[in-house]
Amino acid sequence: MSAVAIPLLSVPAQDLSIRLGQQSCRFRVYQKRTGLYLDIYVNDALLLAGILCRDRVWLVRSPASGFVGDLSFMDTQGQSDPEYSALGSRYELIWVG
Repeated sequence: MSAVAIPLLSVPAQDLSIRLGQQSCRFRVYQKRTGLYLDIYVNDALLLAGILCRDRVWLVRSPASGFVGDLSFMDTQGQSDPEYSALGSRYELIWVG
């Protein structure tokens, strides 16, 4: 098993593409009034949308989804749920596969 920190910027909305576990992934991360959310695309197909991001909670949770591995946000300074202004510093998005 390996872990990869996915590089994020501290902006309220962003799209990024990365190759993880032999799959072409695109992530859309966006802040709403109710929290930080994530959409996951694999090979340009939407896999999961509107996932509420919480500290240390697996985001995919189902091998049946077809996604290789899983993702989780981690608060490196405590146990708060992520918010955009500290992405890439305090809050890291980690892929484990």
